[in-house]
Amino acid sequence: MLAVRDHRDRQAFSKLFDHYAPRLKGFLMRAGASAPQAEEIVQEVLLTIWQKAAQFDPHRAQVSAWVYQIARNKHIDHVRREKRPEPEMLHQPDEDVPDSGQIVALAQETEHLREALAQLNPEQRRLIEQTYLGELSHGEIKDLTGLPLGTIKSRIRLGLNRLRHEMKALR
Repeated sequence: MLAVRDHRDRQAFSKLFDHYAPRLKGFLMRAGASAPQAEEIVQEVLLTIWQKAAQFDPHRAQVSAWVYQIARNKHIDHVRREKRPEPEMLHQPDEDVPDSGQIVALAQETEHLREALAQLNPEQRRLIEQTYLGELSHGEIKDLTGLPLGTIKSRIRLGLNRLRHEMKALR
């Protein structure tokens, strides 16, 4: 370990790797890791040993204690990552579902429309209601009322113009 720490000796690291890799894998599997997880953690441990070799102090701990402490910490990190709950998908309301503000605005708009319709000539109101609320075509209204088609279209057009004017006045 001192050769790895002091001289970045690859051959010494290779010996450390050969010595500790199978032991660490067994240690991690006894701690509950699956074989593939243990192998992954061993790779991380040995990479950490290479990267942090300069932090090794033989006066504070033996090599094996230092290596196994790193392995234990890496295993705990893996367990925590696996047990961390995934955030729930936030429910996005459907864009077609109106919110309360839209519902109130629609109710107000509907009330304005009722008031504006009440201001129309009864013939114009009846033809507009048949066309837009009853969804009747001009030809069907002609058959229903016996009025000429031109008269029906004129009354609807004049009624819509007056309705537009009334709606602006109510706002």
